[in-house]
Amino acid sequence: MKAILVLFDSLNRHMLSPYGCQWVHTPNFARLAERAVTFTSAYVGSMPCMPARRELHTGRCNFLHRSWGPLEPFDDSMPELLKTAGVYTHLVSDHYHYWEEGGCTYHTRYSSWDASRGQEGDPWKADLTVPAPRSLNGREAAWLRSDWMNRRYTTREADWPQARTFRGGCQFLRTNHAADNWLLQIETFDPHEPYYVPQKYVDMYEHVWNGPIYDWPPYARVKEDEAAVRHLRVLNAALVSMCDAHLGKVLSLMDELALWDDTMLIVTTDHGFLLGEHEWWGKCRMPFYNEIARIPLFVWDPRCRRAGASCDALVQTIDLAPTLLRYFNQPLPADVQGADLAATVATGSPARAAGLYGVHGGHVNVTDGRYTYMRAPATADNAPLFEYTHMPTHMRRTFSVEEMRRVELAEPFRFTKGCRTMKIDCSGRGKWTDAHSFGSLLFDVAGDPGQLQPLSDPAVEKRMIALLNDQLAAADAPPEQWQRLGLE
Repeated sequence: MKAILVLFDSLNRHMLSPYGCQWVHTPNFARLAERAVTFTSAYVGSMPCMPARRELHTGRCNFLHRSWGPLEPFDDSMPELLKTAGVYTHLVSDHYHYWEEGGCTYHTRYSSWDASRGQEGDPWKADLTVPAPRSLNGREAAWLRSDWMNRRYTTREADWPQARTFRGGCQFLRTNHAADNWLLQIETFDPHEPYYVPQKYVDMYEHVWNGPIYDWPPYARVKEDEAAVRHLRVLNAALVSMCDAHLGKVLSLMDELALWDDTMLIVTTDHGFLLGEHEWWGKCRMPFYNEIARIPLFVWDPRCRRAGASCDALVQTIDLAPTLLRYFNQPLPADVQGADLAATVATGSPARAAGLYGVHGGHVNVTDGRYTYMRAPATADNAPLFEYTHMPTHMRRTFSVEEMRRVELAEPFRFTKGCRTMKIDCSGRGKWTDAHSFGSLLFDVAGDPGQLQPLSDPAVEKRMIALLNDQLAAADAPPEQWQRLGLE
């Protein structure tokens, strides 16, 4: 058995032609949809980047207990379980958060890994002769300077981290296509912001911009004028088209090497991104509208060979680990909450009745595929709220001394294998979001797909609260989450 997982970052499904977009050039995503099952109700789970990857490894929701952080000692890692069982696992990626303190335990779970540097503000190049323009995207000086130095070393498309990443993935396929028992994960940071992209992809779109360099949207309310909003959307579209072109290289290689006969292919993303919808840029600070939460997912399974089909079954990121483990005939760890999607891919059968998703300290959201309920914290101080961890690191550094002074020991959760974890008070920190200010929201996604009109329906809200309670219990949520959300 062989499998390829292609993972993008911040890829909006509403920018792809298989999901109805008519203005962004994505012919290879359309080509993929002809060869695979396209899921129309695939949702995120734990947000953002590293929490989503923790779900990809463990098949378990983690945002109720932990914010951004590494894999924990008690976590079961899907690539590591496969490696232990004799399946060769290889990661090729330019997602630089893997090589920071907050993601430091992921890449070592694979049999081998290949890194490409230079995305975003990755502290890669050290050319002190390069002056950073003062106005570049309004970013802080150190991050801005790293990004600008990186761009000086990325001038030909072949130099782009995404291009190097896909080149490494294709090299693995050419070298190992005749071998058996391997999983290849090709993962690019694109189309994550900033939208630095070769000019030929921008030229696909009729667009003129006479302003300063502006390709890095803030995580904030839209304050730009219509021209600047269009500019950022076009640059995002251009970067999506670049992703499409490099995805096409994988599809062509699967054709050439006859890999469709015996190789599973999964193409997805960790989450979407607001491009001015709901008057916001970004993710995390605002509620997780469907532009963020409802993600593209394509699956080709050589066992059933179902192609060109659409599936509206509700699925989530936590389903990918059990799907890959069972594909390689491996047992599922007891802590896995996701479902093996083999039958869902083959027949469209339901995978779950509800899905839970969110970011640590933000809204806790539940969907049944028809309705989405976003439960806000009951009070402005967002208390009580704790981090439960053996690995006290944030994105780029360890927890502070002040945070560590607040450490208590928690009793074990069901998934910690009898281990007590550190319990660190983070109430009121507001790292990601001010969810309380938005209030709780209920949407009828079928009747209001743009989520423009919050619904007032006490009967539906009561049913969704019951689903939310069930999902919290199934995830063994910390007791204070019910208190924080004002739930019984």
